[in-house]
Amino acid sequence: MTRRVGARSLGVSRLELQPRQRMRVHLHERQEELYFVLSGALTLIVDAVEHEIPAGSLARVGPATRRQLANRGEAPVVILALGAAGEHVARDAVAWGSWDEDGPGRPPREVPYPPDFEK
Repeated sequence: MTRRVGARSLGVSRLELQPRQRMRVHLHERQEELYFVLSGALTLIVDAVEHEIPAGSLARVGPATRRQLANRGEAPVVILALGAAGEHVARDAVAWGSWDEDGPGRPPREVPYPPDFEK
C-alpha cells in the first residue's frame, strides 16, 4: 500500500491473518512499527514472548526487536501496520484560517478552529 499512496518515510499496510496463520519472525534495523488491530485478536510475539492484542488496541515495536505476527484464534485478524524510520519532527505544521487566506501560514495554535459545517 505504501507505493500506491506515494508515502516516502511512512509505511502503511493492511494485513489479514487467517486462523492459525503466522508471519515470519523479523526485525527492522531502523524502522519502528505500530500495529492497530481492526478486528480479531492479534498474537504479537516479541522476543519470543506472546502478547494478545484485542481489536481496537494499538501496539508498538521498536527497531532492532524481533517480532512475529500471528493469529491463534478461529476468526481472521485484520490489522493496520504503520512503520517509520528516522526521528520524528514535531510541530512542523503551519496553518491558515481559511482556503482564501494567503501568505506563509502561522503556527497552528495561533489559528482558531473554523466553525462547524451547517446542517
